[in-house]
Amino acid sequence: MVNVDDFPGGLAACLESVLMVTDHPVTEDSLASVLDVDADRVRVTLESLRDEYDGTEGLPRRGFELRHTVRGWRLASRRSFDPIVESFVNDGRTARLSQAAMETLAIVAYKQPITRAQVAAIRGVNSDGVIRSLTLHGLIGERGVDPDSHAALLVTTDVFLEKMGLDGLGQLPSLAPFLPESVNDVA
Repeated sequence: MVNVDDFPGGLAACLESVLMVTDHPVTEDSLASVLDVDADRVRVTLESLRDEYDGTEGLPRRGFELRHTVRGWRLASRRSFDPIVESFVNDGRTARLSQAAMETLAIVAYKQPITRAQVAAIRGVNSDGVIRSLTLHGLIGERGVDPDSHAALLVTTDVFLEKMGLDGLGQLPSLAPFLPESVNDVA
Protein backbone atom coordinates (compact mmCIF):
# COMPACT_ATOMS: atom_id res chain seq x y z
CA MET A 1 0.00 0.00 0.00
CA VAL A 2 1.12 3.56 -0.71
CA ASN A 3 1.85 5.82 2.27
CA VAL A 4 0.42 9.34 1.73
CA ASP A 5 3.16 10.79 3.93
CA ASP A 6 5.77 9.68 1.37
CA PHE A 7 4.36 12.19 -1.16
CA PRO A 8 5.44 15.84 -1.22
CA GLY A 9 2.80 17.75 0.73
CA GLY A 10 1.57 14.59 2.48
CA LEU A 11 -2.09 13.90 3.03
CA ALA A 12 -3.20 17.46 2.15
CA ALA A 13 -1.60 17.29 -1.30
CA CYS A 14 -3.00 13.79 -1.88
CA LEU A 15 -6.51 15.00 -0.99
CA GLU A 16 -6.15 17.99 -3.30
CA SER A 17 -5.06 15.79 -6.19
CA VAL A 18 -8.05 13.47 -5.76
CA LEU A 19 -10.53 16.33 -5.36
CA MET A 20 -9.16 18.02 -8.50
CA VAL A 21 -10.07 15.07 -10.72
CA THR A 22 -13.43 14.04 -9.30
CA ASP A 23 -16.61 15.42 -10.84
CA HIS A 24 -18.76 14.80 -7.78
CA PRO A 25 -18.51 15.31 -4.01
CA VAL A 26 -16.52 12.66 -2.14
CA THR A 27 -17.16 11.51 1.43
CA GLU A 28 -14.52 11.50 4.13
CA ASP A 29 -14.92 7.73 4.48
CA SER A 30 -14.37 7.19 0.76
CA LEU A 31 -11.24 9.36 0.76
CA ALA A 32 -9.94 7.60 3.89
CA SER A 33 -10.49 4.21 2.30
CA VAL A 34 -8.75 5.12 -0.96
CA LEU A 35 -5.81 6.76 0.81
CA ASP A 36 -5.63 4.15 3.60
CA VAL A 37 -5.80 6.68 6.43
CA ASP A 38 -8.15 7.35 9.32
CA ALA A 39 -11.38 9.22 8.42
CA ASP A 40 -10.87 11.67 11.31
CA ARG A 41 -7.44 12.58 9.95
CA VAL A 42 -9.03 13.17 6.52
CA ARG A 43 -11.73 15.40 8.06
CA VAL A 44 -9.23 17.49 10.03
CA THR A 45 -7.00 17.89 6.96
CA LEU A 46 -9.96 18.86 4.75
CA GLU A 47 -11.11 21.44 7.30
CA SER A 48 -7.58 22.87 7.43
CA LEU A 49 -7.47 23.08 3.62
CA ARG A 50 -10.87 24.79 3.62
CA ASP A 51 -9.57 27.39 6.11
CA GLU A 52 -6.41 27.87 4.06
CA TYR A 53 -8.40 28.49 0.86
CA ASP A 54 -10.69 30.89 2.75
CA GLY A 55 -7.65 32.95 3.73
CA THR A 56 -8.16 32.39 7.45
CA GLU A 57 -4.57 31.29 7.96
CA GLY A 58 -3.02 34.58 6.81
CA LEU A 59 -2.93 33.56 3.15
CA PRO A 60 -4.85 35.35 0.39
CA ARG A 61 -8.37 34.10 -0.27
CA ARG A 62 -8.57 31.87 -3.33
CA GLY A 63 -11.03 32.01 -6.23
CA PHE A 64 -12.08 28.49 -5.32
CA GLU A 65 -13.22 26.89 -2.11
CA LEU A 66 -13.46 23.49 -0.52
CA ARG A 67 -17.15 22.88 0.12
CA HIS A 68 -18.66 20.31 2.42
CA THR A 69 -22.13 19.42 1.16
CA VAL A 70 -24.71 16.81 1.99
CA ARG A 71 -22.97 14.47 -0.51
CA GLY A 72 -19.38 15.07 0.62
CA TRP A 73 -16.40 17.34 -0.10
CA ARG A 74 -15.63 19.04 -3.40
CA LEU A 75 -13.59 21.86 -4.84
CA ALA A 76 -15.69 24.58 -6.45
CA SER A 77 -15.40 28.15 -7.60
CA ARG A 78 -16.57 30.66 -5.01
CA ARG A 79 -20.13 31.90 -5.41
CA SER A 80 -18.86 35.48 -5.52
CA PHE A 81 -17.14 34.57 -8.81
CA ASP A 82 -20.33 33.13 -10.36
CA PRO A 83 -20.67 35.97 -12.90
CA ILE A 84 -17.13 35.32 -14.17
CA VAL A 85 -17.51 31.55 -14.29
CA GLU A 86 -20.99 31.76 -15.82
CA SER A 87 -19.69 34.06 -18.53
CA PHE A 88 -16.87 31.65 -19.32
CA VAL A 89 -18.97 28.48 -19.21
CA ASN A 90 -21.98 29.82 -21.06
CA ASP A 91 -20.09 32.04 -23.48
CA GLY A 92 -23.25 34.04 -24.08
CA ARG A 93 -25.67 31.11 -23.76
CA THR A 94 -28.11 31.00 -20.91
CA ALA A 95 -28.15 27.98 -18.61
CA ARG A 96 -31.09 29.01 -16.45
CA LEU A 97 -34.18 26.97 -15.79
CA SER A 98 -37.38 28.01 -17.55
CA GLN A 99 -40.26 29.53 -15.62
CA ALA A 100 -42.14 26.23 -15.93
CA ALA A 101 -39.15 24.31 -14.58
CA MET A 102 -38.78 26.71 -11.65
CA GLU A 103 -42.49 26.40 -10.81
CA THR A 104 -42.38 22.62 -10.99
CA LEU A 105 -39.18 22.41 -8.95
CA ALA A 106 -40.66 24.66 -6.26
CA ILE A 107 -43.81 22.54 -6.09
CA VAL A 108 -41.81 19.34 -5.73
CA ALA A 109 -39.47 20.90 -3.17
CA TYR A 110 -42.23 22.17 -0.91
CA LYS A 111 -44.84 19.42 -1.37
CA GLN A 112 -42.68 16.30 -1.66
CA PRO A 113 -43.30 13.49 -1.99
CA ILE A 114 -45.76 14.33 -4.75
CA THR A 115 -47.08 12.61 -7.88
CA ARG A 116 -46.96 13.96 -11.44
CA ALA A 117 -50.75 14.32 -11.41
CA GLN A 118 -50.60 16.40 -8.22
CA VAL A 119 -47.95 18.67 -9.76
CA ALA A 120 -50.12 19.08 -12.87
CA ALA A 121 -53.18 19.86 -10.72
CA ILE A 122 -51.30 22.61 -8.86
CA ARG A 123 -49.79 24.10 -12.03
CA GLY A 124 -52.94 23.64 -14.09
CA VAL A 125 -51.02 22.14 -17.03
CA ASN A 126 -49.37 18.84 -17.93
CA SER A 127 -45.84 18.95 -16.51
CA ASP A 128 -44.40 15.66 -17.83
CA GLY A 129 -41.87 17.35 -20.12
CA VAL A 130 -40.67 19.68 -17.40
CA ILE A 131 -40.44 16.81 -14.91
CA ARG A 132 -38.44 14.79 -17.43
CA SER A 133 -36.05 17.74 -17.89
CA LEU A 134 -35.61 18.26 -14.13
CA THR A 135 -34.96 14.53 -13.75
CA LEU A 136 -32.32 14.63 -16.50
CA HIS A 137 -30.66 17.55 -14.71
CA GLY A 138 -30.61 15.41 -11.55
CA LEU A 139 -32.67 17.92 -9.54
CA ILE A 140 -35.63 15.61 -8.88
CA GLY A 141 -36.13 11.88 -8.88
CA GLU A 142 -38.65 9.17 -8.13
CA ARG A 143 -38.73 7.65 -4.67
CA GLY A 144 -41.50 5.33 -3.72
CA VAL A 145 -45.06 4.84 -4.91
CA ASP A 146 -48.28 6.54 -3.83
CA PRO A 147 -50.33 3.88 -1.98
CA ASP A 148 -53.64 5.07 -3.43
CA SER A 149 -52.83 5.71 -7.09
CA HIS A 150 -49.67 3.57 -7.40
CA ALA A 151 -48.06 6.55 -9.18
CA ALA A 152 -44.37 7.28 -8.68
CA LEU A 153 -43.60 9.85 -5.98
CA LEU A 154 -41.33 12.75 -6.93
CA VAL A 155 -38.75 14.20 -4.55
CA THR A 156 -35.82 16.58 -4.81
CA THR A 157 -32.33 15.11 -4.86
CA ASP A 158 -29.06 15.79 -3.07
CA VAL A 159 -27.97 17.58 -6.26
CA PHE A 160 -30.87 20.02 -5.75
CA LEU A 161 -29.78 20.63 -2.14
CA GLU A 162 -26.21 21.13 -3.24
CA LYS A 163 -27.12 23.57 -6.04
CA MET A 164 -29.31 25.51 -3.61
CA GLY A 165 -26.56 25.56 -0.98
CA LEU A 166 -28.72 23.72 1.55
CA ASP A 167 -27.81 20.96 3.99
CA GLY A 168 -31.41 19.75 4.17
CA LEU A 169 -34.99 20.54 3.23
CA GLY A 170 -35.53 22.18 6.62
CA GLN A 171 -33.44 25.08 5.32
CA LEU A 172 -35.89 25.92 2.53
CA PRO A 173 -37.18 29.45 3.08
CA SER A 174 -40.68 29.81 4.47
CA LEU A 175 -43.41 30.58 1.96
CA ALA A 176 -45.58 32.37 4.55
CA PRO A 177 -44.31 35.90 3.71
CA PHE A 178 -45.35 35.38 0.08
CA LEU A 179 -48.85 34.08 0.75
CA PRO A 180 -51.96 36.28 0.98
CA GLU A 181 -52.98 37.11 4.55
CA SER A 182 -56.18 35.07 4.25
CA VAL A 183 -54.11 31.93 3.58
CA ASN A 184 -51.77 32.71 6.50
CA ASP A 185 -54.76 33.06 8.85
CA VAL A 186 -56.01 29.58 7.90
CA ALA A 187 -52.59 27.92 8.22
